[in-house]
Amino acid sequence: MTAIKKVVSTVWYDKKYYHELRNVFPEAEFVYVDFFDKQKLEKEAADADVAILLGDVDNCLLSSKTLKWIACDHAGLNGSARPEVFESGIKVTGAAGRSAPVLAEHCIYFMLNACYHTKELLRAQENCQWGVEGSASWKGLYGRTCAVLGMGNNGRMLADRLQAFGMKLYLYDKFPIKGYDWAEKKCIQNEGGSVDDILPECDFVVLTLPLTDDTYHMFNAERFAKMKKGTVLVNMARGGLVKTDDLIEALNNGTISCAGLDVVEEQPLPAESPLWKMENVYITPHCTPQVPNRAGRSIEIIRENARRFRADEPMKNLLRPSDASTKDTQGGGWAKLLNATTEQIKAVPKAMLEKYLGKMDWTDPSEWNYVDKI
Repeated sequence: MTAIKKVVSTVWYDKKYYHELRNVFPEAEFVYVDFFDKQKLEKEAADADVAILLGDVDNCLLSSKTLKWIACDHAGLNGSARPEVFESGIKVTGAAGRSAPVLAEHCIYFMLNACYHTKELLRAQENCQWGVEGSASWKGLYGRTCAVLGMGNNGRMLADRLQAFGMKLYLYDKFPIKGYDWAEKKCIQNEGGSVDDILPECDFVVLTLPLTDDTYHMFNAERFAKMKKGTVLVNMARGGLVKTDDLIEALNNGTISCAGLDVVEEQPLPAESPLWKMENVYITPHCTPQVPNRAGRSIEIIRENARRFRADEPMKNLLRPSDASTKDTQGGGWAKLLNATTEQIKAVPKAMLEKYLGKMDWTDPSEWNYVDKI
């Protein structure tokens, strides 16, 4: 049994959820540190066993001689998959799966926009126009084919829902896919399968893959040329999976009839990018509606991993060397915020921070930092 004597946390929770999180570790000292105060974070982590972070693993934590587990309160761990983190021997876990249901919905939102030509319909409504030219040839989702590339939490949630729509599914993953025997085809990379085996047959291609050196620019001019003419592409994963210039060309020449993009290579997307103005592109700026109780779902993942940590069992959502991506160095607005200095953050109004990070309805940790009596 591995003991947990001290926990340091930078997550941006309200006092209700902080109280729940604190009670995951009833036996431990529990210390809150502002995520931007790197000096204090390093000091408090020096003798801590566990750190719970709003962002990725900060280098200031790696000098700790006692830190054994870092829980990052977000899904993608690419930013933490660095050589120095693996060399430290500290276990790093993420929050993958907490938002999977609404991420699947988000994929379908893009797919339905493509089917219903939403931009054209909204213009027709604005102009009080009854009827849209070409609408007699539009097709819905039912009976059409979709490739779900990446069968982790998000991919599985999406596949479940698309089956209910009556779609034919082609599933792709690096590792064996358990279940889903009703799918048209399961394509496994480690068993000799290639994504190129299924792309020519699919009307929709949805990316729910992790970004690694193997998947960086996985979708480029060469791969687009192998796809079915008029394919709809949805990227809900990471911008670096798709080479932007090649996507723009594929959209212009009709290889890709429509793209739904929640992520792009450069974030924020520059105002001069042609993607903004393209009729056949739908963009959401890396924003998905939250699941109810998102912080609570994160805490449940942390609670289960705390149990596994104490019992020396394999941990959930554990960072692996294969999560590394050395080719993608683009840091989005979220990364810039989390890596800002104390001075920079002090210049940002609290209301602006809460806009992105949520409400923090407490000023003194004593409001939540107590252990419930059993």
